Amino acid sequence: MARVDLAVIGGGTAGLVAAIGAAGQGARVALIEQARTGGDCLWSGCVPSKALIEAASAAHVARTSQHLGVSTARVEVDLGAVMQHVKDAIGVLEPHDSPHRLRSLGIEVVHGHATLVAPDAVEVDGHRIPFRRALIATGSAPVVPGLPGFDAVDPLTNESVWDLTELPERLVVLGGGAIGCELGQAFARLGSQVTIVEMTDRLLIKEEPTASELIADHLETEGVEVRVGTRAVRAEVDADGTRHLVVDAGAGEQRLPFDRLLVAVGRAPRTAGLGVEAAGVELDDRGAVVVDDRLRTSNPRIYAAGDVTLALPFTHVASTHGATVVQNALFGLRATVDHERIPWVTFTSPEVARVGLTADQARERFGRRAVVRDAEHTTLDRAVTADATGGFARLVSDHKGRIVGATVVGPRAGETIGEIVAWMADDAKLATIARASTHAYPTWSEDVAAASLTQLQADLARLRPLSRLLLVARRLLTR
Repeated sequence: MARVDLAVIGGGTAGLVAAIGAAGQGARVALIEQARTGGDCLWSGCVPSKALIEAASAAHVARTSQHLGVSTARVEVDLGAVMQHVKDAIGVLEPHDSPHRLRSLGIEVVHGHATLVAPDAVEVDGHRIPFRRALIATGSAPVVPGLPGFDAVDPLTNESVWDLTELPERLVVLGGGAIGCELGQAFARLGSQVTIVEMTDRLLIKEEPTASELIADHLETEGVEVRVGTRAVRAEVDADGTRHLVVDAGAGEQRLPFDRLLVAVGRAPRTAGLGVEAAGVELDDRGAVVVDDRLRTSNPRIYAAGDVTLALPFTHVASTHGATVVQNALFGLRATVDHERIPWVTFTSPEVARVGLTADQARERFGRRAVVRDAEHTTLDRAVTADATGGFARLVSDHKGRIVGATVVGPRAGETIGEIVAWMADDAKLATIARASTHAYPTWSEDVAAASLTQLQADLARLRPLSRLLLVARRLLTR
C-alpha cells in the first residue's frame, strides 16, 4: 500500500471520528480494526447499557407509581426480550459505524491485527502500511482481578453481560463505580437480588461525597445491598454447586452467595502486542500511551486518543480527542483538550452529572476563596410535582468567582450539565447564570439557576449599604 496521510489503529469512537474527519479534508486514510468497527460504545458500553437502563426504568416505574395514584398489575420481565431490545438498538446505530459507510467516505478499511514495526509504518497480518502520521486508538478492556477461584465462576464484565438470556436470581457486582452502579441498579429493577461490593469507603468515589451518599441511599431503597469498604478475597464453589464471593470488610471473612458475578473494577488500555517499542512510543506504568497536551506521543509522527491514554474514559472524550488529532496531525495546529471542562454522567436513577472540580478539589486549589453554592431539589418545584426531591445542584467557583466545577444529581441531570459547560467556556462567574438567563418554569434546569441565585443574592447583600445611600439620594432629588 502507498503511504497514507493518516493510519488509524482502532475503529472505536476516537478512531472513527479521526478517520472520518481526515478523509473529509481530503486526506488518504487507512483505518485498521481487528474486530468490529464501532468500538466499546456501540457493542458493549453506552448503547447497550442505556437500552438496558431504559427497560429497567420502565419496569421500575410500573411497579412503583402508587405514590402518584397509579397502580399496575404484576410486572413481568422477560430478559430475553429485554436483550433483544438492546440488540435492536445496536442494530439501528451500527450502519453509521460500518465498514460500508466508511468506505463510502473514502476511507480504506483494513481488517486484522495492527503492529507498529517502525516509527513510520504499521503492519497488518504481514501487510506493511507506511504512514506520514498515525493514531493509536485501540481503547481499553475491562479488568478482571486474578483472585483465587475466579476462573471457576465465569465472571461477567460489561462486554459479556449482554449474552445473558435468563435473569440471575442473585447478582453480585464487584465494583461501585459508574458501570457497577448503573448495571447493578438496572438488574435490580429487572428483578435480580443485587449486592454491590466496593473496596473504597463509598460508591462513585470520583464524585462529590454528597452525591455518593445519595446514590447509595437510592440503591438501598430499591433493594440493592451496598457493601462499601469491603475487599473481595476469592470465589468459592461448594460441593452442591453454590457459588460464593468471599469478602472482608475488616471484621473477618464473609461469604456472599451468587448465581452470577459481574466484575466492574476498572479498565486497562489495549496496548499489548501493538509493537510500541519499534515505533518509539512510550507507555506509562499502567500500560497507557503517554501523550502531551496535543495528544502527541513520544514519537512525533504518532498520536493517541481515547481510552488508550487513560484520560476520562467516556465516548464524548474520545470523540473530542479524535477531532483534535485531525487538526494537529494533518495541519500542524496546536489544538489542546481541556479535560476540566468536559462533563460526564453516571446514568443511575437519579443521574449524577459532573464537570470540572468538586468542592474539595476547588478548596485544595484555591483555598478559602473557593465558593460552593447548592440548590436542593426539596425546594425545586419541578421535583416536587414529580415527587422526586432527592437531588441537588452544586456550583463551584475559583478565587475570582468563575465557575470551575458543578455537580447535578437528579432526573435529566445529564441534559442540565450542558448549560454549565457552556457558561464555563465563557469563564462566567457564579452569579451570571441567575442574572443573565431566564429558565422555563417548571423545569429541572432551574436548580442551576437557583444555585447561581444564592451567589447573586450574596453579591447584592454586600452592595446593600451603597444601595440604601443611592435610594436616599434619589428620594431627596425627587421631592
